[in-house]
Amino acid sequence: MTIRVLIADDQDMVRAAFRMILDSQPDIQVVAEAADGAAAVEQARRLRPDVCLLDIRMPELDDLEATRLLAGPGIQDPINVLIATTFDLDEYVYNALRNGACGFLVKDGAPGLLTEAVRAAAAGNSLISPSVTVRLLAHMAPHRSRPAASEVRPVRGEARGPGGLVEPLTQRELDVVRLVARGRTNEELAAELYVTLSTVTTHLGNVQRKLAARNRVEIAAWAWENGICTSGQD
Repeated sequence: MTIRVLIADDQDMVRAAFRMILDSQPDIQVVAEAADGAAAVEQARRLRPDVCLLDIRMPELDDLEATRLLAGPGIQDPINVLIATTFDLDEYVYNALRNGACGFLVKDGAPGLLTEAVRAAAAGNSLISPSVTVRLLAHMAPHRSRPAASEVRPVRGEARGPGGLVEPLTQRELDVVRLVARGRTNEELAAELYVTLSTVTTHLGNVQRKLAARNRVEIAAWAWENGICTSGQD
């Protein structure tokens, strides 16, 4: 199936570059472009693309509000939103995550990461550019203001694991979480842990269930919030 993408950025050259990269893929098609947030929301609601790629700052309606309107809490049938950033506003990116963004990309990153992130978002997964992950999530950890996946209450007096979990993560699941928090893809996880892709998928499913996390972004946020990434591993 073809992945349909909407690109929103106020710079013509950026939109053209993204379109060239994405349209060169046999399974991806750019179906619309928008130069501001209001137009992005209107076109996204009308066309229902599989993925919206939004600039972090746009005129008319910024990406925070656009993301909230397309993917925020309470939105029925939300659209997958990827944020493209130059990464000069950490707190701004964090707020986009709270509003429903499922991934973050650096604008000058490798073309392969852009296509991989679009495919991940379309499949209901998330990908954060490795160069964004450590700085962004380490920054957001002390500032998270909403109930986090780690805030799972114990039932019937059961013992808590790290981060308040009723059912603690296994050592291998913690290894997976650390690598997810550092922006690794499933293929990189499999290679670094010497396991198959299906094993990685199984571990990620168990982690999401135990953390009550919706996606990889929330897994990574939980890891930074609870000090799981302070072991010195890279």
